[in-house]
Amino acid sequence: MEHLIERTLKTNEIFKGKVIDLEVQEVELPNGKTSSREIVKHPGAVAILPITNEGKIILVRQYRKALGKTIVEIPAGKLEKGEDPLDSARRELEEETGYKTSKLDFLLSFYTSPGFADELIHLYITDKLEKGKTNMDDDEFLDILEVSLEEAEQMVKDQTIHDAKTAYAILYLRMKASQSL
Repeated sequence: MEHLIERTLKTNEIFKGKVIDLEVQEVELPNGKTSSREIVKHPGAVAILPITNEGKIILVRQYRKALGKTIVEIPAGKLEKGEDPLDSARRELEEETGYKTSKLDFLLSFYTSPGFADELIHLYITDKLEKGKTNMDDDEFLDILEVSLEEAEQMVKDQTIHDAKTAYAILYLRMKASQSL
């Protein structure tokens, strides 16, 4: 795989923000030529697939400015600097939905857009929920929904659910449900 590696020659930091940083890297390609890569640096994130005692999936509906529309997602959020993903998942679940959990199971981690970003999302699942109180960030506004797996699948089909982490989580539940038949 060494024959595929691009060696970084120079990095130019363009922007440092609250959520992302942007840099442009000059790289040497495997064939010896040079090119530039625009890279979004992200601290990583967590996403949680919460399932109620009744088997409903807890989702959040929120406006996403980057998309210019409202979409439905599983609860998720950015890792704070040095924060353990498991602690972040517990925090985000409670902040966004008001639910606490005594048990979070790690499913997997995946990159969201590896062509230009290094964001890594850690996905967890829980079916041990205890209702509490939401504690959203000051700039966060959302609705909480509880839907069946079939309703969630329909939301993927009609693109009410329109992001990869949520679609993946629903696919995971469908595969798990199919295996237990």
